[in-house]
This record gives sequence, structure tokens and C-alpha cells, in this order.
Amino acid sequence: MLKIVVGLGNPGARYKDTRHNIGFLVVDELARRWRSETWKRRFEAEVSEHRAGGPVLLVKPQTFMNLSGEAVREAAKFYKVDPQDIIAIHDDLDLPAGRLRIRERGGAGGHKGIQSMIVQLGTDAFVRVKFGIGRPPAEWDTADYVLGRFSPEEQPIISQTIGLAADAVEAILAEGTSAAMNRFNRQGE
Repeated sequence: MLKIVVGLGNPGARYKDTRHNIGFLVVDELARRWRSETWKRRFEAEVSEHRAGGPVLLVKPQTFMNLSGEAVREAAKFYKVDPQDIIAIHDDLDLPAGRLRIRERGGAGGHKGIQSMIVQLGTDAFVRVKFGIGRPPAEWDTADYVLGRFSPEEQPIISQTIGLAADAVEAILAEGTSAAMNRFNRQGE
């Protein structure tokens, strides 16, 4: 049974390596681990097919964050993948920087990419790997913060957590969501 792993982000050099593009960075890490750098343009996304214990389609929507669900819906429809076989990786302001939280379903929590996926898939029943980026300082605009790059001080923990998030996705694929939640939701507490 094919699984779809979606990294949420925005296309283009302007957004590369920003907090909001953490999903792209984790998906790129998975592609690196699985020794495949071959990406094709389909479904208004960059996609890469893999075998990681079973067939997996890595997806990086190229529609900009607010419309991410359109690309995910098209890929799921084409491959006949049920929403519960989709894993979305995204940034989360409500988690401290470098903290992970896996959820089987739930609301968007203000995240426009997740909201788009819920609307386009018609359900919230897909797995999320939430990657903490922390809250902006009081004087910062939230949009400027999420579209900003990590500071040099943040880089070590973010690099480490990208690897941990990739580990979490691999655990979900190999062991199931509940086992991965038990293992990774306690990290850093």
C-alpha cells in the first residue's frame, strides 16, 4: 500500500531554508537517506518515488503553502491513497524550537497548509509530524518570523531535529503511528 509523505513549504529560492519550509527540509533528508535525488514535476508538486519498507511517494507541493492541499489531493486521487496513509510534515509555532509532536488527526491550529489539506481531502484524518519552531519575539510579526531563516544559534538544534523528524517518519512507516508517537512525542520533555 503506497504511503504519501508530504513536506509543507513554499517554492522558490526566496523561501529556501525558512522556518515555514521545514517540511521540505525533512523530505529532502528522507530522499538523501533513501539515496534518491530524482524529482519529477507532477500534481503541481515535486515528487519522488521510493521503496522504504514499502512504496512511498515524497511530495513537495509547489502551489505555495495556502494551496498545498490541492497538490496532495491530486496525488492521493491519482494513486488511490486514503487520507490515513498520508503523513504531513510541517512547522509548528506552538512547540519549542526543535521539538517534535506526532498526531493522527486534528485541526489546523492556524497552519494554512494543514487547513488546505483538511479542506481538499475532506477530512482531518491524516498523520502530522509537527516540527517546533517556537514563537517569535514579541516585537516580531508572525509572518516575518515563519518566513525568516533560522539564526546561527538555532542551526545545531534544527539540523539535529531534521534528522529526528526523518527518523520519526521512518518509524511511522515501519512500526505504525502509535508506536512512533510513543517514541518521539516524549523526546526533549
